[in-house]
Amino acid sequence: MYRSGLITPNGGGSTFDRLAPERYEPHWIPEPVRRHSTQPDTLPVGCPGKVGVLELEFQRTDERTELTGHFQKAPLHITRPHYYDPMLPGMPYVMLMMSGGGVLQGDRYRLDVSCGAGASVHLTTQGFTRLHRMERNHATQLVELDVGPGGYLEYLPDPTIAFGGSRYYQRTVVTAAPDATVVFGEMMMAGRLARGERHAYTAYCTDTEMRESNGELVFADPLRLVPGDGPVDGPAVMAGFGVMSTLYVVTGSRPPQEVADTMHEALTGTGLRAGTGVLPGGRGAWARFFGDRSPEVLAACHGVWDTVRRALIGVPAPASRKP
Repeated sequence: MYRSGLITPNGGGSTFDRLAPERYEPHWIPEPVRRHSTQPDTLPVGCPGKVGVLELEFQRTDERTELTGHFQKAPLHITRPHYYDPMLPGMPYVMLMMSGGGVLQGDRYRLDVSCGAGASVHLTTQGFTRLHRMERNHATQLVELDVGPGGYLEYLPDPTIAFGGSRYYQRTVVTAAPDATVVFGEMMMAGRLARGERHAYTAYCTDTEMRESNGELVFADPLRLVPGDGPVDGPAVMAGFGVMSTLYVVTGSRPPQEVADTMHEALTGTGLRAGTGVLPGGRGAWARFFGDRSPEVLAACHGVWDTVRRALIGVPAPASRKP
């Protein structure tokens, strides 16, 4: 288990500081977010409590996967891994947690997950991620998921709610071995819909990338929602809906069109606006779907996850243990 902010790379060499700005600051930020880079008049960027770092390493040991490496810096932390799925008793379920009431201006988060050869793990969040109003500066999160040969990783966080006035950028990079499987996604709510707040955020921007083990880019999926620069509720964007979810299935265990058809069948009859397709390079499939409220979209997401799980590994998705 890691206990220091300093890391010595495998094989020796000089140490580097995992809490240094170049580790938690994105090397590039889209202009709609970058334009809001003035220093907050509260706690400045980099202060204790403003930088959350979480690093998790999982390895296969005998018949189950164990958490073998762990570093955390508040406000990011985790629960103890649980093995509660009787159908997959060797897979740990880990809940990513955030102390405090949500993401504030000047916050910088970084999550690194390594899933070793033959290991399997499910990651989710404790609840919805709330992006609060930001009068100065912005917030960012970097997510890097690395899955080794024969590995199986599920990363399914709960929705992110973009409150009015929030400014946010997230970059997610998934690196997977040719025979690894990664099921991951994101869900975005256009505000506190129950209060009538819709698309009142300043900027919500994400970049999602998937790369081969050698670093070769397979696909990139950028999202830019900036209400002040143009409509975000047209047919090519949110299409008037309040919730958007995207699920990616990177796998070589089934033909990509078969995976896409499986996801399409799971979404048929949900009443949601949805579409599916094959990922570039035949590396799997994706689905994107829209709804008016989070419960119906969450239910659809669980249904697609369950269907994909049955097709890929022959077991159903467990019921949620969250309240």
